[in-house]
Amino acid sequence: MNSTVRSDAADARAQAAEPALAPAPVPVLEVCGASRVFTRRSDLLERGLERLRLRRPPGAVHAVDRVDLQVGKGEVVGVVGESGCGKSTLGRMAVGLLEPTAGSIRWNGSEAQSLRGGDYKRAKLKIQMIFQNPYASLNPRMRARDIVADAARIHGLIPGSEDAFVDAQFRRVGLDPNLKERWPHQFSGGQRQRLGIARALSVAPDLLVCDEAVAALDVSIQAQILNLFLDLREQLGLSYLFISHDLGVVRHLSDRVVIMYLGRVVEQAPVAEVFARPNHPYTRVLLEEMPRIDPRNRQFATISGEIPSPLNPPSGCAFHPRCPKAMPRCREAQPVLRQVAPGHLSACHLNDVS
Repeated sequence: MNSTVRSDAADARAQAAEPALAPAPVPVLEVCGASRVFTRRSDLLERGLERLRLRRPPGAVHAVDRVDLQVGKGEVVGVVGESGCGKSTLGRMAVGLLEPTAGSIRWNGSEAQSLRGGDYKRAKLKIQMIFQNPYASLNPRMRARDIVADAARIHGLIPGSEDAFVDAQFRRVGLDPNLKERWPHQFSGGQRQRLGIARALSVAPDLLVCDEAVAALDVSIQAQILNLFLDLREQLGLSYLFISHDLGVVRHLSDRVVIMYLGRVVEQAPVAEVFARPNHPYTRVLLEEMPRIDPRNRQFATISGEIPSPLNPPSGCAFHPRCPKAMPRCREAQPVLRQVAPGHLSACHLNDVS
């Protein structure tokens, strides 16, 4: 009996001495099975024709289909794919500009759709968007100072002098504060994008969703803006969801890459893993045709075929009509994301037979 008591006491002391496991950090952004379907309502005449079976009802566009994605604190996640794959729709759902048709979006652990009133406003301020076109994303009737200060003023986030606040935001993104009285048309394209970044940073966000944020800029200006993003990440601990069709940009900036095709995620992995060991045939083709400096002559060819219409997506694997390795099963069953290496997920039937 005494030995049993001593053994139990020793076990208790050993368990108490073991350090408790720290809880997993909450992602800044979590997309949980999110889908977005766009439909168009028929007008009166069209509904009449539909009842007479002289016209088909308008189809539904499945822009995003059951996407799961996380962005951790200080992490940069790149989203890559051809035009029409759903990247921008995913970004707009992430910031709350669009509501998911199914699934949910979580900001810092809170489900966006369940937040109300002040809680929703405070949570939404923590995730901001940088748009592709710096010419269209700024109000042409507002001076630069008001563009930067307006949101912070409305939400009571300016601690002291507004002039000092605006000057600090301008300097943070590499703009001369003496330009703050100018109108948007008086800035260059790169300066306008910096102005958009300053506007987003004015409300102290945790995450920036960058939707092709450098695509409309000259190459030299692109490099400056990318370096600015890296500096801001280091200074402010920012996270990024970086949407781009440029694999070179994603490779330079991202920690992890998500490949999308026709609204679905087909592969995701750390950036080094994707570029060294791509698994999905679509990812391999994208990387093979990535421009690079190479003394040897290379023949560049686009992916055969065109991306199918989201109004009538193919059955099974959406990529099978264009895939050089398609099998009969690819036409019948939709592949699921499965782990092919630590932290590396891919949705391809080739992994089932390997």
